[in-house]
Amino acid sequence: MKKILRTLSSELKRYYNLNKVLVVIGARQVGKTTLLKELTLEDGNTLWLNGDDPATRERLTEISIASIKRVVGEYKTVVIDEVQRIKNPGLLLKMMVDNMGKVQFIATGSSSLEIAETIFEPLTGRQFLFRLHPFTLEELYKGKSVFEIEQELPFHLIYGCYPEVSLKRDISEKLLENIAEQYLYKDVLIWKDIRKPQLLDKLLKLLAFQIGSEVSVSELANSMKVKSETVETYIDLLEKSFVIFRLKSFSNNPRKEVSKMSKIYFWDNGIRNAVIGNFNDLSQRNDQGELFENFIISERMKMNTYFRPKIKSYFWRTYKKSEVDYIEVEGDNVSAFEIKWNMKKKHRISKAFINAYPQAATKIITPVEIDFILDYGEL
Repeated sequence: MKKILRTLSSELKRYYNLNKVLVVIGARQVGKTTLLKELTLEDGNTLWLNGDDPATRERLTEISIASIKRVVGEYKTVVIDEVQRIKNPGLLLKMMVDNMGKVQFIATGSSSLEIAETIFEPLTGRQFLFRLHPFTLEELYKGKSVFEIEQELPFHLIYGCYPEVSLKRDISEKLLENIAEQYLYKDVLIWKDIRKPQLLDKLLKLLAFQIGSEVSVSELANSMKVKSETVETYIDLLEKSFVIFRLKSFSNNPRKEVSKMSKIYFWDNGIRNAVIGNFNDLSQRNDQGELFENFIISERMKMNTYFRPKIKSYFWRTYKKSEVDYIEVEGDNVSAFEIKWNMKKKHRISKAFINAYPQAATKIITPVEIDFILDYGEL
């Protein structure tokens, strides 16, 4: 299998041996284990523990210095995969780093909710947090020309960028179905003991058909015949398990601009298409624009995570229906982007937005301008 250098790899190396736990979070199957195996390959002295393994979970429930030393032995690096599955993981890691300062401890997790509630508080000041996403186009096609990458765009709009899916294209559909059926909800169901996964299925399908549109929780609740609070809880859980993300509305003038609505996108196009069971070719679809918008925004936000984490992302709309697909705000700087699949039409940024924010940078993104998510220099 082709080896892909992950952007996060060099960042992780910078924080080695600083007597801190490195915590790497991200959805299942995005390559956390592969990344860390490559990172620790030179070490040759790494202990791997898996929180999904019952024997490992049972052994690590005994939190004492003596027990920890018996587990760690003489290893210089210890990786605990899916640490959220272990009882009291934050206290365990605190004991490890406080009493075995010469050992580099690394933990991975697939749910930011569980990580936040069980790890960060006990580990205050003792950890660095990193986020790993599915591949970016920049990672997959490093050294390729923009034109070459454009030719690959149709595949990724349908099948996304999960590592195994991207590298085993002949079975990409089967792999995505497997991820969606076996991994997508795993941590959500375990964490909240949700006994009706069919509600999650129904909610995800509804959200998948609404990408790029404003989402009404009350309308979703009516459609599902459940309380609005239930829908809000499920959306929150899916977001914290890295399946979807919310794009909030940008507003400095609540009287004219929508300020309380959100749009929901999927972190990966392939997962979205697996949810609705549609892997048809782009030429046979009526959702080309939505797929392109979801892909561009998710790719841009992945790159922001790695290179410009202080950027905040939004959409913009007025009550008179003027809108902009995607807004980025960094300090006092505002950038606005219209994302359009159809290159035959002439597109422009909303005049209402330009009048309201005359200093904002603006850009139209089409399939021939995907360097927007490749060249991460000045906007």
